[in-house]
Amino acid sequence: MASVSTTELRARFARTLSRLYGREVPAYTTLVEVAHQVNADVAARLGAGAERLGSLDRVTAERHGAIRVGTPTEMAQVARVFGALGMQPCGFYDLRDASTSSVPVVSTAFRPTDPDELALNPFRVFTSLLATSDRRFFSAELSGRLESFLAARELFSPRLLELADRAGAGGGLAEADATEFLERAAGSFALSTEPIDRAWYEELAQISAVAADIGGVRSTHINHLTPRVLDIDALYAAMSARGIAMIDAIQGPPRWSGPDVLLRQTSFRALAEPRRFAEADGTISEGTLRVRFGEVEARGIALTPAGRARYDAGMAALDEAGAAYDSEAAAEIWGRHLPRTETELFDQGLGVYTVHTVADRPSVGPAPQVSVTELVRQGWLRTEPVVYEDFLPRSAAGIFQSNLTETGTKDASLSGADLDEDWLAGVLGRELHDPYDLYAAQHEASVRRALVDLGLAHP
Repeated sequence: MASVSTTELRARFARTLSRLYGREVPAYTTLVEVAHQVNADVAARLGAGAERLGSLDRVTAERHGAIRVGTPTEMAQVARVFGALGMQPCGFYDLRDASTSSVPVVSTAFRPTDPDELALNPFRVFTSLLATSDRRFFSAELSGRLESFLAARELFSPRLLELADRAGAGGGLAEADATEFLERAAGSFALSTEPIDRAWYEELAQISAVAADIGGVRSTHINHLTPRVLDIDALYAAMSARGIAMIDAIQGPPRWSGPDVLLRQTSFRALAEPRRFAEADGTISEGTLRVRFGEVEARGIALTPAGRARYDAGMAALDEAGAAYDSEAAAEIWGRHLPRTETELFDQGLGVYTVHTVADRPSVGPAPQVSVTELVRQGWLRTEPVVYEDFLPRSAAGIFQSNLTETGTKDASLSGADLDEDWLAGVLGRELHDPYDLYAAQHEASVRRALVDLGLAHP
């Protein structure tokens, strides 16, 4: 009998992983402490308004992790492990062309898809798969050696996968099995102390630091673990004041007076972590690698496809103007593309909202047979913004690039491998959810409930 539900497994796993990463990367603990303080300051200043995009308890507990794997088999196994935690693959992110640096991966994010589950514990893991067949990065000869190396390793034990499948099928695990599952799962993402073949690692690093991090070692590990903050600009300043080197900019839209949308991210720079290396002469030496960093994110309102088109146009305008580091100019440019109020964002069909009946709505006569937008205007319905639960290829690649010391190599004259959403769904052996469909379904379900409450639709 499953005494530990998938929801509780997910919450425990997020806490376990956070403790593990804090031990491995002490600066992460500092990042979490600063995020908590910034969130408390925002809550004190704004009161209930601070919880417009989620309760403070949710925001405090919120994490997203990032891992990288090397083969389709490993990716399918990841799906089984996270499936045990009630997390499904959402979105397809191709980072191969999203950065000027060499980032030869395609990615998805594992997360809960049900809004109630997200409210209970919104843990996500951005998971990247190395594109070994992409000839722009890897020659046929190197690709063959790389795939042989990856095929010889085991990231997830048969026992872990057995427990994962049982949890996924049964909605959880008995307490003893849950404890074993969590220990094995967290252990799979711990940083290995096994010596790294220096020559092999450096050969891959010439192509891409990300490729070396994935294919140059015999294990995987947490690449970063990300808390959520309510004021990312304040956090950036506070971390810098503590003497922690941050990347040059906050990725995503600029700070402005209008609604926060989608996602803003930044991080402290990758740290030099001690690692052991196996040398060509058989000796073991001490060295360091810079592959792991401390990311933090501020989440805004999800956008409809029309809103996303406006967002992309605004980002392109910022690029063209070169205004990324001029906050006033950036805010002015941004205001040409997105409305300055949530009311306009909703009315223009740009933001994703749920709608709900108003307790003290007009009481004279029946609800009018008008549009949902008009019902909101007339006071029959109220809106609640839907938080953006997903990721942005440009921002993810920007974080990766900002933490790389070398850009790597990429032969743009060659054709890239055709890796798309359908291909990845086949690798995973399960549905690859479209985030836009999930947001639309959430909005539409709320509209149906509200219209039934108003007597304008049948239950």
